[in-house]
Amino acid sequence: MKSFKVNEILSNAEIKAEVINAIKQGFIFIYPTDTIYGLGCNALNPDSVNKIRALKHAKHPFSVIAPSVDWIEKNLVVDYPEYLNKLPGPFTFILKKKEPEFLKEASAFDSLGVRIPDHPFTQIIQESGVPFITTSVNVSGENPITRINETPKSIWEHVDYVVYDGKLRGTPSTVIELTTDEKRILR
Repeated sequence: MKSFKVNEILSNAEIKAEVINAIKQGFIFIYPTDTIYGLGCNALNPDSVNKIRALKHAKHPFSVIAPSVDWIEKNLVVDYPEYLNKLPGPFTFILKKKEPEFLKEASAFDSLGVRIPDHPFTQIIQESGVPFITTSVNVSGENPITRINETPKSIWEHVDYVVYDGKLRGTPSTVIELTTDEKRILR
């Protein structure tokens, strides 16, 4: 396992290139967001997505960090474009997929949660150009992680990269469903 501080990645071109390449290849990351620590990988890599699902014992759909707002508009139905103005920020928007099979390992449903966290590491993810799984670093049903040392050993042992940024604020993102005529706040 390799570990870096966010500032190390941002200030060192060689490390930054390594991390972007690792994201593209599907390595598993623990990383900071604007809310809590996330567990993620390239959402286009089914083996990596399924590995995260097994580590978390998760059956629920995963959300992704979008490479850009344009990517969201290209792949998802955006009936309420004014909500995209809240990005980057501590929000997850549930949107209908334009193609039902799109990122089916992340979400087997016809919708997908998308985020663009307001955190410097998000810039690195976006530079990779791929959607990135974003789920909390915990076993499903347990508390989210705000400090790296709280990571369950069963997850820690299977991670390829850890990106540190100290203690995070600890409140998961607000989840808003935008797939119907009604907008619903789910969390």
